[in-house]
Amino acid sequence: MNTVLGRKGGPVETAWATALATPRQGHIPFVAVLRPNVPVKPATLFVNKADIRGERHAALTWGAAQAGVAQGVLDSVANGVIPAAEVDDLVLIAAVWVDWAAEVEEEIYAGNVEATRDALAAGAEGRPAIDELLALRAEPENPFFRRS
Repeated sequence: MNTVLGRKGGPVETAWATALATPRQGHIPFVAVLRPNVPVKPATLFVNKADIRGERHAALTWGAAQAGVAQGVLDSVANGVIPAAEVDDLVLIAAVWVDWAAEVEEEIYAGNVEATRDALAAGAEGRPAIDELLALRAEPENPFFRRS
């Protein structure tokens, strides 16, 4: 999960509108809603990182993953991570990965609630700290690479 939060009138709003207006094959950004026609605040653009592959993957992306992001955004407002008084002045982009092999709706939902909350909290708190990053710089690691 990657999130970008910014003020309306700034570069994040430009990126938000541009992404919404330029869907491409397998990637269709959309406004996250809590329920049909009830968008969350701040206005959140859900951008799928994994291209949609089949009806089940589409349903999980637009269903459970979107619901998890919506819940995570609203939890972040309720918990003060995003100031409630500022939600109408902000826009959020959430770039979300739903694995093509994923199957369990509740796991996808729960994972996206947690990932959204964590990403927004990290951004609000300025995490990770530069000292932490500098201490780890010689040991890059991710699921596809580990320096030995």
